[in-house]
Amino acid sequence: MAFFSDELLGAAEGLLDSCRAKGLRLTMAESCTGGLVAALLTEIPGSSDVVGRGFVTYSNEAKQQLLGVRAETLAAHGAVSGETAREMAAGALARAGPDAHLAVAVTGVAGPGGGSAEKPVGTVWLAVASAGGEAAASKHSLDGDRAQIRRAAVECAVAMLSSAVERAD
Repeated sequence: MAFFSDELLGAAEGLLDSCRAKGLRLTMAESCTGGLVAALLTEIPGSSDVVGRGFVTYSNEAKQQLLGVRAETLAAHGAVSGETAREMAAGALARAGPDAHLAVAVTGVAGPGGGSAEKPVGTVWLAVASAGGEAAASKHSLDGDRAQIRRAAVECAVAMLSSAVERAD
């Protein structure tokens, strides 16, 4: 069985087509998905005209070094938070260069361990940043095992990016 469903691949193709129509390029900052958003998009032939780069920042150190997430943010809110997701998305966009228009960030607890009462397994924060705009974050409580949570987080990322592309000028 393929990791990505035909439905998800279709949604990703639609996202890429919408980006092409508007001349937009994407970048990704991924933690719990470990590069799966980038993998999905680059599964589609011709995606290089839309996908510029991706950052896999699994550790807090990587989030700080590669994306500029502030140590204060991580200390105050943790890696799995809206604040961190927003800083990840903004940092990815800033580091992707002048031709990047939108960035998505994903951070969460995919399990089976690592959860807490405050942030149980399945807690995922996503954020989208656009050039010249504020990063918007949303929290999701996803069900399933590790693979199901990661797949669902990828679906959420594609949906958030698609909505951001629809709103883009």
